Amino acid sequence: MLQKAIEIAEQALAGMTDQNGQPYIEHARRVMDAMDTEEEKIVAILHDVVEDTDYTLGDIRKRFGAEVAGLVDGVTKLGKIPFSSREEQQAENLRKMLMAMSEDIRVIIIKFADRMHNLSTLEYVSPQKQRDKALECLEVYAPIAHRLGMRTVKEYMEDVSLKYLDPVAYHEIEENLEARSTRRKQFVESTKELIRSRVEPLIPGVYIEGRVKSINGIYRKMFIQGKSFDEIYDVFALRVIVNTIIDCYNVLGIVHDMFTPLPNRFKDYISTPKQNMYQSLHTTVISKEGIPFEVQIRT
Repeated sequence: MLQKAIEIAEQALAGMTDQNGQPYIEHARRVMDAMDTEEEKIVAILHDVVEDTDYTLGDIRKRFGAEVAGLVDGVTKLGKIPFSSREEQQAENLRKMLMAMSEDIRVIIIKFADRMHNLSTLEYVSPQKQRDKALECLEVYAPIAHRLGMRTVKEYMEDVSLKYLDPVAYHEIEENLEARSTRRKQFVESTKELIRSRVEPLIPGVYIEGRVKSINGIYRKMFIQGKSFDEIYDVFALRVIVNTIIDCYNVLGIVHDMFTPLPNRFKDYISTPKQNMYQSLHTTVISKEGIPFEVQIRT
């Protein structure tokens, strides 16, 4: 079935190219490669066929069944949202996407893959189209990826969008991160293992993960809160997850014993949750090398 779909797409999209001269079929293949199941791959390879050729949904339904046709229709509709103003466009986008998700979550997953590949080829379109696509991704698609817990997708969309919306700021942050590139990965890993070696013998079932803040996350702090790169203390962050609230405070004691805590940078959202009921301990400490990093501790 997948081979048949590829043949139909190759035949239907033959000779068609995008702004950078790449064959349409290459875009469809890239989206297809991002999918897991055969059905998703079929929809991905066919998602531009109904939109850009004489093939109809009826043709797709006849060859591949109602489910594949429904998914293709959902992905196609998300790309054809009329708008008269930016605000109206965003609201309509969100409504259509939420409706599509309620029908079948795979529609949104395929659309994300489609958008991510579009972002990777933005350099070949006009400056105005770059800004329009980037803004739509930043304000509509990335927040939905965030709500679905797809952090990698969200951060990719945000970072590439920022590159076209504020290139000067993007490159400034990128250069700052590059200067710390080899050191930052080693630092996160070694600090993770250091904390694990102290915590694991005392507290069972501890889970520790580390991350380097995304470019867009740093941008929001620098340019919205007016901070310099060196004033951002959570460029590096570790998250420690334990089983009980008592364990959270025990881990906090261990972390403060191992590293020097920064004054006024401790927040106890466990005893005083945020309005949205978020509960966690946040502390910023300084490593022996003088690098500040944030530690979040929660159950």
